[in-house]
Order: sequence, then C-alpha cells, then structure tokens
Amino acid sequence: MVKLSIVMPAYNEERRIGRTLEAYSSYFESLRENGELDYEILVVINNTTDRTEEIVKQHMENNKCILYLNLVPDGKGFATIEGFKDALKRENDLIGFVDADLATLPEDFHDLVRKIGNAGGVIASRYVPGAQVHPKQTWQRIIVSRIFNILIRSALFLPYRDTQCGAKLFRRQAIERFLPKVTMSRWAFDVDLIYSAKKAGFNVREIPTRWSDKEYSTINFASAGPWMALGIIRLRMLNSPAKIFIRIYDKLLISIKNRK
Repeated sequence: MVKLSIVMPAYNEERRIGRTLEAYSSYFESLRENGELDYEILVVINNTTDRTEEIVKQHMENNKCILYLNLVPDGKGFATIEGFKDALKRENDLIGFVDADLATLPEDFHDLVRKIGNAGGVIASRYVPGAQVHPKQTWQRIIVSRIFNILIRSALFLPYRDTQCGAKLFRRQAIERFLPKVTMSRWAFDVDLIYSAKKAGFNVREIPTRWSDKEYSTINFASAGPWMALGIIRLRMLNSPAKIFIRIYDKLLISIKNRK
C-alpha cells in the first residue's frame, strides 16, 4: 500500500488548523481503512506565537497519523524543507505539502496522488483550464500573479501557469535527488522546488484544482511581491555564470531590507 506524507507548514494558524486537521484526518482515514493508501499528516509549526501547537496536540490524541515538528526559525519554505527531511526518515512513497488554511480540500490533494502517474511530481494549478477558484480573485491579484508568472517563464524557462498554489506532491526518489539542491527557503521557495526537480531530470505535471481564498490570510502581496521577484532573479543568478556575483547581490538585498 502506498504511504503518503502530507507536510503542513503552520505559522500562527490557531484559527484554522483545527478544522483543517479534522477535514484531512476524516478523509484520509477513510482511505486508509479501505486499504487505498496509508498516510501521515506532518504539521511543521514554525516560529508560532499562538495556540497552534496546543491545538495540534489535541488532534494527535484522536489520530495517531498526525505528527508535528516545532521549529524556531520562521518561513514556509524552511518549514517545508525540514518537513520533507523528516518525512524521508520514514517509509513514505509520496511526500507533498499543503497550506494549513484549507484552501485546498483533502479530496483535491488526493487528486494529486491519483494523477501523479509516472511523473516525479505534480502541482495544483489555479490558472489552467478546468480549475475552479472561489471567490474569484481581484483583478489586482490576477495582474500581480501574471506578471510574476511571466518573470518565471522568461528567467527560468518553466512552462507552468501557477507555481505558487499551496499544494504540491513528489515521489520519494525525486525529493531525495533534488532536495539538497534547493537553496531558497523564503520568497521563491515554490519556484526553486519545481526548478530543482526539473534540473534533476524529473517531469513535473501541472493539473487543475479547486481552490478557495480563506480569511485571515497572513500574506501581504503588496510587500511580498517585490521580494518574490528578487528571489527569482537570485535563483536565475545561482544557475548561471553570474553566480560569481551572488555574494554582492545578497549584500545588496540585506542592505535594502535593513533600510525598511
């Protein structure tokens, strides 16, 4: 039976993590009982200051398949990488991650498992035919997303329409190969993950998904957007002859950040 590890980064998610764990536990427990697949849910708590850990522990009492890590350094990318590393310590065949806000329902994450086929990975997409997004995104967010996607396509030659949707799944063999090559742990993490998998020779599929924007979002796209773009430029430099200038570039970024 296939063993699935669902890594769930969680930063100050006390208002949402409970219902997310309930939904994912109920859905995947039914699959396990029917012999379709085995699973674990690995919550990676990172730098949280609320009751997220307490709530996760409460759900662990009812579901032995829920595990957790509590990390001091922050950032979704760092949390996901550490979650992948921990999942590799056990006999997991498929390892992926999903946002803790329930924007991706458990049945839609299961769709990644069903459709990975022979590929090394599969990513959920909100911008390919067949995708359903509720409520409809604002025109401002769509414009920012499309500009960011154009930058990714032109700088890294990645053919995907949506690299930022918070639901991705990879085969164990792929993660073992490409994870040591992932260098970005913050703004460009999702892109680096896909880019590293492709560079390692693995096919990564993009499939339509259902996605719903949730309240209490902690992402400010107005402030995060420029840093995401700078992260893409840095990733391009690291994989080009310009990498000899990466230390200068990093110092410049630190200088800009310190001025804010």
